Amino acid sequence: MIKNRAIETLKIEAEAVENLIPRIDDEFVSAVEEILKCHGRVVVTGMGKSGHVGRKIAATLASTGTPAFFMHPAEAYHGDLGMITENDIVVAISNSGESSEIVNILPIIRRIGAKIIALSGRKNSSLGKNADYFINIGVEREACTLGLAPTASTTATLAMGDAIAMALMEAKKFTAKNYALFHPGGALGRKLLLTVGDVMHSGEDNPIVQIGATVKDALFEMTAKGLGAVSVVDKNNKFIGLVTDGIIRRALEKDKNFIDEPVEHIMKTEPLIISADKLAAAALSVMEKHKPRPVTVLPVVDAENNPVGMIHITDLLRQGVV
Repeated sequence: MIKNRAIETLKIEAEAVENLIPRIDDEFVSAVEEILKCHGRVVVTGMGKSGHVGRKIAATLASTGTPAFFMHPAEAYHGDLGMITENDIVVAISNSGESSEIVNILPIIRRIGAKIIALSGRKNSSLGKNADYFINIGVEREACTLGLAPTASTTATLAMGDAIAMALMEAKKFTAKNYALFHPGGALGRKLLLTVGDVMHSGEDNPIVQIGATVKDALFEMTAKGLGAVSVVDKNNKFIGLVTDGIIRRALEKDKNFIDEPVEHIMKTEPLIISADKLAAAALSVMEKHKPRPVTVLPVVDAENNPVGMIHITDLLRQGVV
């Protein structure tokens, strides 16, 4: 019985969403075009369960390139209507179209001069009649066996809100990079916004030795900075090579007396390098794809070949770059 009820609920809600497809009509297009022309913001409002859905719709709009916020209709009647300007568009959600909190603020919204888009199941309702655009989110039946708890209707409303947001997103040519800008704390934000310069060790933390320094000097610098590598520069402080702990270990297997020799005898003269403006994700890709084996450290050089920093793979992983 539990399983059957759950399956029936999903079927009813899936049917409610599928029934929305024919309602993507000319009026829907006109409503979306009105939002595209809007010089203000989209103000989403709804009461009760519609309000919860409205908050999510507003959040989706805001994160996909359409400035939006949620306004509680009861609070609006007690001062929050001051949030609305004549340049805004109000998306009012009410399945019945008769929610008193919504109906009560419609005349004031009209007086302010903002456009109204109704998400409702009844076009002849007070909300439907007072809206500039009507988008039908009505359902034939709720999944609730009592026919009381909003279930299929809230699912349909949420889906229609997503349809509006995605239509706007595509019309605005909103990109993944734009999305990342609004989500700097998320994995996508780290992937698309974090640069090598944000993560690299620079200044006093950047391990460097000059040509002529001994391998022992390089080892001390490497140990002090804790990155397992050191950049080698010429007399003009230009980058000319790299010494890593791996290079030292391999040299140690062949000759234990090399420690007092100049670093240029063992340094790698054409190591992988990267610039500070590259994405951190690009640095990780370069490290992981290097053949015959991945590398764990990259010197960071500028356009004049000055070593401005060093980046270690653990720095990237710690920042959540994947």
